[in-house]
Amino acid sequence: MAQQATPKAVPTYTREDFQSDQLVRWCPGCGDYAILAQVQRTLPEMGVRRENVVFVSGIGCSSRFPYYMNTYGFHGIHGRAPAIATGLKLARPELDVWVITGDGDGLSIGTNHTLQICRRNVNVTLLLFNNQIYGLTKGQYSPTSPHGQRTYSSPYGNLDWPFNPIRVALGANAAFIARTIDRDQKHLAEVLLRAHEHRGTSFVEIYQNCIVFNDGAFEDLVDKATRDDHVLYLEHGKPMVFGKNRDKGIRLDGLQPQVVSLSDGRWSVSDLLVHDEKEPSGALAEILASFQERPGFPRPVGVFRDIERPIYEEEIHRLVEQASASTTDQDLMELLEGGETWIVKEEEEPAPVQA
Repeated sequence: MAQQATPKAVPTYTREDFQSDQLVRWCPGCGDYAILAQVQRTLPEMGVRRENVVFVSGIGCSSRFPYYMNTYGFHGIHGRAPAIATGLKLARPELDVWVITGDGDGLSIGTNHTLQICRRNVNVTLLLFNNQIYGLTKGQYSPTSPHGQRTYSSPYGNLDWPFNPIRVALGANAAFIARTIDRDQKHLAEVLLRAHEHRGTSFVEIYQNCIVFNDGAFEDLVDKATRDDHVLYLEHGKPMVFGKNRDKGIRLDGLQPQVVSLSDGRWSVSDLLVHDEKEPSGALAEILASFQERPGFPRPVGVFRDIERPIYEEEIHRLVEQASASTTDQDLMELLEGGETWIVKEEEEPAPVQA
């Protein structure tokens, strides 16, 4: 029996090893810079050889990402990055594949592909940059733009109701769902590592500021003066406490969440909802996702859900091996011509009808 090759040791990488020689062409101050920098900083910690890393993107500001990574990459067409990534994982399941998309690319023309990769549970890490606007095409409202928002394509206010990306992922039964923010670099790094560790589709929504067409969309969530009162950091197994003085919390009244005060003596930490990212049904994650539509509630960030499901490409290869083992080698033409076949004979042209 031939000896298997010993896997090569992973070199010690730095951020510079993942920086390409391409000039980064985003608007000065764009949140994409922060995400790019943190991905490049975090990749060396993931223990993957650089030649095995692939970034796949669609169309949009975020989709320039592969050019700026010193790895393999595909710049696909609008919305099709998940389909390309699925094909790549089926052909080369050992590769470490990342999908880079945006709220327009991934939740408009590419909505179906985003849903399919989540439900199939292909082993990729999907980063959805959400700036609630179309940035590359100059400021039209996007599938995540708030109802009533005035943009270049909705000067009298956006009539559409926005997608909630977390709820979209939950509807597709994604096994790993998380949210983070471009300017919270420490939290962003933690979420990237968690998403990469997960086996299966990891869906990560990243709030990202578009400084030109939608500046300040998430200002309450990043400004030090307001952040603690508007952000709920999810921690598995811990009660949901937030606030500048850690004096607020979330409790359940039946199926309805409530924001309660911990300083008036009525409620204590023991009364609060405890986060469980392993809850299998997704019901708790759905309640947390609904905070986005509830006035007065904080915006949850962190891991909403982390469960195990069968990996799509592994199941495909298992099925192929099973089918191959149960059949014998046959000539292709024999297979095509076997079974019930018939020949369609050419009919003679009918005689012309005489007047």
